[in-house]
Formats: sequence, C-alpha cells, structure tokens
Amino acid sequence: MEVQMFDDVFDALADTPAEAANMKARSELLSALKARIRSWELPQEAAASRLGITRPRLNDLLQGKMAKFSLDALVNLATAAGLTVRIQIADAA
Repeated sequence: MEVQMFDDVFDALADTPAEAANMKARSELLSALKARIRSWELPQEAAASRLGITRPRLNDLLQGKMAKFSLDALVNLATAAGLTVRIQIADAA
C-alpha cells in the first residue's frame, strides 16, 4: 500500500487540482460568512432575512454544509453580508 502525502485535506478529497481549489475557496468563504453572521448576534430568522435566504438555508450555512453551496452562491452571500471578496492568483507550486 502506497502512502500519499497532501498539502491539505481538500487536495486529498478532490479528484483534480481545480476541484480542490474550488473546495478551498468555498471553505474560506463559508468560514468568513459564519463568523460575520455570528457577530451580528441576531436570531436566525433575522439573519436569514438580512441575507435574503430562508432560515433552513442559513442553518445549512451555519452548520458548515459546504456541499450545499456553490462558489457563486457563497460569493453572493458574502456580498450580502457586507464582506468584500478578493481572489488571489499565484503560480502552482
């Protein structure tokens, strides 16, 4: 059995580098959104309304259900939450 080493969990889970990059970006956005939403100290219904989503959808976000959110959806939610999204581009290692 060959042992493989990965830089992070997303590289291990993904089938392609592109898929790993997408997962990493979604994870970072999800974490930032969770922190922002919790900082509001609002009931879930009010926070969901502020973002323009349903309370069950907000609950999915707060529980970290990354597979339920596309990169586009998370960018839109981050913007609605008052966050600025920047993309950093670099050569692959």
